[in-house]
Amino acid sequence: MKPATITLLTLALSLSGCFAAREARIESDYSYSGNFRRYRTYDFVTGNELATDSSALGEVLRDAIRARLRSQGYKPAKNRPDLLVSFRLYEGDMRFRGFAQEELTAWLASGKEETDETPKDARKGYQPLRLLLREGTLLVTLIDYRTNRAVWNGYASGVTVPKGAQGEAVVRRSVRSIFDQYRVFTEGYLESNR
Repeated sequence: MKPATITLLTLALSLSGCFAAREARIESDYSYSGNFRRYRTYDFVTGNELATDSSALGEVLRDAIRARLRSQGYKPAKNRPDLLVSFRLYEGDMRFRGFAQEELTAWLASGKEETDETPKDARKGYQPLRLLLREGTLLVTLIDYRTNRAVWNGYASGVTVPKGAQGEAVVRRSVRSIFDQYRVFTEGYLESNR
């Protein structure tokens, strides 16, 4: 093949991956009791059938999540990490319960953190939403290791993952889009990188 033909083919494949990722519905929700300012380390959930996907696609997902967390200042830790990361790629449509909330960064900027000691009448409260997520949903959950509670869910619905390199590109873009909803940097990370 001529170099121009290879370049055009590569461009066409890249653009088709962009369109597949753009069609995805990207959402997230979080726990008002998440202590997002103290999280600095992470590890992946392990065990039977929990994020143990050893396929090439599972490894691409882990690599994409690692890269994104690293870019936000998080460090991997095998011993007592602050966050456990769980992910799953669902096939088919699924019903999902999410919550209507302001963006996480706005919530954090308000300084309103909830703990177990926060009086019930002072708590924010959740407004549940029933969602129908389309064929192909990538769900990423961050779990507070100390409390064993999910503190953040990010998901991309309607993700079509073709086989091969194009599929890997779609997965990486989907992870990037999901984590665009989680713009939480570790404390002091931005100042140290100026």
